[in-house]
Amino acid sequence: MTTATKPPHLEDPRPNGRPGAATPLLPAAILCLVACGPGGEDATADRSGEAGAAGFPAGSTAGFTADEIASPAAPGSGQPFLAPAGGGVWMSWTEPSPGGHRVAVSRYDGHSWSSPATVAEGDGFFVNWADFPTVRSYGELLVVHWLQRGGQGTYDYGIRIAWSADRGATWSAPWTPHEDGTPTEHGFVSLFERDGEVWAAWLDGRAMTVPGGPMSVRARSLPVAVSAAGGTGPAAGEQRREATPPGPEMLVDGRACECCQTDAVVAAGVPVLAYRDRADGEVRDIAVSRLLGTGWTPGVPVHEDGWVIGACPVNGPALAARDAAVVAAWFTAPENRPRVSVAFSEDGAVSFGTPLRVDSGQPAGRVDVVMLDDGSALVTWLERGADGARILSRRVEREGGMGDPVPLADTEAARASGFPRIARLGSDRLVLAWTDPTGESRVRVAVLPLDRWE
Repeated sequence: MTTATKPPHLEDPRPNGRPGAATPLLPAAILCLVACGPGGEDATADRSGEAGAAGFPAGSTAGFTADEIASPAAPGSGQPFLAPAGGGVWMSWTEPSPGGHRVAVSRYDGHSWSSPATVAEGDGFFVNWADFPTVRSYGELLVVHWLQRGGQGTYDYGIRIAWSADRGATWSAPWTPHEDGTPTEHGFVSLFERDGEVWAAWLDGRAMTVPGGPMSVRARSLPVAVSAAGGTGPAAGEQRREATPPGPEMLVDGRACECCQTDAVVAAGVPVLAYRDRADGEVRDIAVSRLLGTGWTPGVPVHEDGWVIGACPVNGPALAARDAAVVAAWFTAPENRPRVSVAFSEDGAVSFGTPLRVDSGQPAGRVDVVMLDDGSALVTWLERGADGARILSRRVEREGGMGDPVPLADTEAARASGFPRIARLGSDRLVLAWTDPTGESRVRVAVLPLDRWE
């Protein structure tokens, strides 16, 4: 166990470990978050993805099968998020507008994008490289969140959520899930569905009005629900919006890491929320909590990595689920040894198996993961090299086997490159969205056949 100091390979992007002021949208050149050097290698680590001279997997990218497609996002855009939608994929992003910024969404049906729909627009957005808007789709119902600045200083910003019952043609008035009214941080939202209710979970800084006050994790249901639409015709089998009273705010964990993303899935009907915990001694491992009945279970570690760090690494977990099977991917660096790990659960995230290391030796993290039809997982992460960084991917089997790392795109390790996102497209393809920070930043999108990882 190391002492509770910041490891030298981490560059804290926020003063005193807290969010900084809203900055211009994804600036092209700023210090990188995680400057992971080779460090001390773990002799027991899996080396099937041995790094080459530049820190990337040995070999060339010849035969790489990602096909970049036109992006619906405008120049200057960033912060993409993907959500599968019945054979298609919805994408949300942020881009400049004459009034400041706008949050927009578009659906890719496997052939083309729908016309971008504006969810919200204005000059009061809190635009941040790591805490970005998200979209979720429930048939006809779309739910989107973003962050809005308050008027009382750097750390005063809150969550806004809007929904559309007609696939983005019209939107509800923005709704705020937290009612504390404090000029503090609220963000890193995960949206999910439970028994027809739409829920939000978020990091909540209401206790940080006093020095040393902790960040907490909270959740509640939204004043909108989904239900199966009966009858025949084009609407049959779709989902429709119904008004419903919002549920009470619920405390999930009273002390969490201040600025790592959360993620949520539903496993066998039970919501599972993953976040970076902050335990005694500044141990910041990934934890999961499940929503059972009327309450959340105490957070338990996916694995006791024992990462002791005195500031937030801004590197949250990713989850995917299929029935009761759950897969978690995350970045960790105990004893200054950075790695990307994957672990599987067969019991709805009650317990997880032994983590598998998937990176190639110099990971920056920023993970995402999807589950494939055979129960294996496809994980992506950012890997540093001498000349920048690459988005790498790897197929991982529940039994422990894994393929070679597959490069998806060249990028940078700077904060401006954000967090690459992936989503299933039907049964045989994958969509990748990422921010290209070179020149004027922009969201790029590629489509990949899943048989590339066979």
